[in-house]
Amino acid sequence: MAAHHHHHHEHEGASLAHAAQAALVDAGEQWTEMRADIFEVLATFDKPASAYDIADLVSQKRGKRVAPNSVYRILDLFVATNLARRVESANAYLANSHPGCLHDCIFLICDNCGTATHIDDDKLTNNVRAAAEGAGFAQVRPVIEVRGKCADCD
Repeated sequence: MAAHHHHHHEHEGASLAHAAQAALVDAGEQWTEMRADIFEVLATFDKPASAYDIADLVSQKRGKRVAPNSVYRILDLFVATNLARRVESANAYLANSHPGCLHDCIFLICDNCGTATHIDDDKLTNNVRAAAEGAGFAQVRPVIEVRGKCADCD
């Protein structure tokens, strides 16, 4: 289903948190307690999560209110440093299970259950990137979202 040019090491649990921390530090950013809490909560979601969902759970964990705007800023940093992926059509986020690998986003989104499956197809996204650059776009970041029904809901 997905075209890979290399093997991904899929992380989960503590391994994912360590990989995310390493990727963020390698990008020249700090791994703060708040960033760690937000990433930890984000990684618990099986479906795309909104900043509000994440803020609620981080607030419960910390015992004090965390503003969604603060969460959005950190999620934007996570997307920019490849720790998270943003499902544009849902304004929601998923933890990237292989933060050391940089790929453009292709999501298969189920209209019934809300599941978003991320696939990598470098040939497809490179073609989209080349077409956009050919049309004069600079700093192209393809995000492709395909909506339909997943195999479980079909």
